Amino acid sequence: MDAKTRKNLWAPWRTAYITGIEKKDDGCIFCSKPGQDRSHDKDNHLLYRGKTGFVLMNLYPYNNGHLMIIPYRHTSDILDLDAEESAEMWELLCVSKRALTAVMNPDGFNVGMNLGRTAGAGIDQHIHLHIVPRWNGDTNFMPVVGETKVISQALSDTYDTLLPHFSRG
Repeated sequence: MDAKTRKNLWAPWRTAYITGIEKKDDGCIFCSKPGQDRSHDKDNHLLYRGKTGFVLMNLYPYNNGHLMIIPYRHTSDILDLDAEESAEMWELLCVSKRALTAVMNPDGFNVGMNLGRTAGAGIDQHIHLHIVPRWNGDTNFMPVVGETKVISQALSDTYDTLLPHFSRG
């Protein structure tokens, strides 16, 4: 493709994450966000507060609707969770799947945890469970050739669409 016909796709919000120049919060982001008043939930992309954990939108999603289920308690080891915390994480995973299915009608989901930096955890000191909606054909040449992932909806729009499907905890 020559310079005259090449098109650019801009994803400037990714630069801070990729280069590591993003302003880092003091302490743990997964502790500080739910520690703020509920009036900040929309700005923090916090969809649901449960008894022992919460649902947060990923600021650097793999796909539209990429959510994380996170215990309030700060731990890097899943073996530290008690039965109530483990059970609520599974319950919030199911609530999240129902909401994403109702709003986005995906063809499938990726669900998983990266335990430790070596395993791919971007935030390795506070465990979290990812749920990523997937659609047939959602993998294309952009991530492979262009090293760019296309996210077709603003996080704030996705938040507004998903929020009614989470009962307020």
